[in-house]
Amino acid sequence: MKLDNKKIFETLNPNKVWIPVLIGLGIVFLMFYLDPSVNAKTLKGVFDASIWGIVLAIFVILGRDIGYIYRIREITDRQLTWTRALYVIILWEFASAVTPSVVGGTAVAVFILNKEGIKLGKAIAFVMVTAILDNLFFVIGAPVILFFAKGNIFPTSRVMEMKLGRSLELLFWTSYGLYAFYSLVMALALFYKPRVFKWVLLKIYSIKWLKKWKHSANEYGNQIIEASKELIGKNYKYWIPIIVATIFIWSSRYLMLNALIGAYDSLTLNEHIIVFARQVIMWIVMMISPTPGSSGTAEFFFAQFFAQFLNGYTFVTSILWRLLSYYPYLLLGAIFLPRWIKQVFFKKKEE
Repeated sequence: MKLDNKKIFETLNPNKVWIPVLIGLGIVFLMFYLDPSVNAKTLKGVFDASIWGIVLAIFVILGRDIGYIYRIREITDRQLTWTRALYVIILWEFASAVTPSVVGGTAVAVFILNKEGIKLGKAIAFVMVTAILDNLFFVIGAPVILFFAKGNIFPTSRVMEMKLGRSLELLFWTSYGLYAFYSLVMALALFYKPRVFKWVLLKIYSIKWLKKWKHSANEYGNQIIEASKELIGKNYKYWIPIIVATIFIWSSRYLMLNALIGAYDSLTLNEHIIVFARQVIMWIVMMISPTPGSSGTAEFFFAQFFAQFLNGYTFVTSILWRLLSYYPYLLLGAIFLPRWIKQVFFKKKEE
């Protein structure tokens, strides 16, 4: 199997930074123009935040990134140094930020790991492991989180009632079912019967109107078999650290917003749980967004999900949220990418 370097570099293009930035700014200015409650005085509200709340939000998001770096080192059996792991995560996040969330940066991640000296079969296995673990956090964690939220998870704002009704709830549970099914199938394929998975895949793509994709299905089946060889036999000392790291990463991702909202208004324990739980719902909405990095979609839905907790600070908080959780990766990716290309293609790797 060969990676399509041309397509990869089309994705890893620093010029693509401007697309999500312009989309995000466009939505922000539209909200500013259409919402009469948003004005110059509203923007000054950014200075009303508790400095300790902002510091905590930054600390949490940095913790998430450290968790990502630690996890990729452990998943790759520490074949990456801390510096190389840092490059991998920044470029992976950059790829995710400049592509639609529904597409993601999986192929780019395989490419990056391969160029870091990890054999292609192993690179595919490692990326698949991260995908399965991330999905399992959602599949296993979501019901637990939603249980503690006591049903107060779907927003009931006027916009939601008029435009979406119960469709958001239906979308969530449909997506949940699909993620659960996908995670189960991939886990069985990787750890139990990879050759059976390939056989079933080829049978499906032997159907008349699917035959044109049969070659790609065969390639994918081979990838699964190769990845399975790398993963079968790993003991608990391999799995426990990366499972714990996955829980830490996703908890940190969500807790950052809890800290940010807490910088403007004190929340009860139950409200913190609801904010945390609603991010699980919102993650689904963002995952099916057609825009790069969910630009525009995230800014719009933020108000619908969290306005009730912010007492007039919704607009500035949504901007701060994206400034901390999204835009830094566009900037860092554009800075790190040229250096990484020079290092891996011209054999000047840092140690």
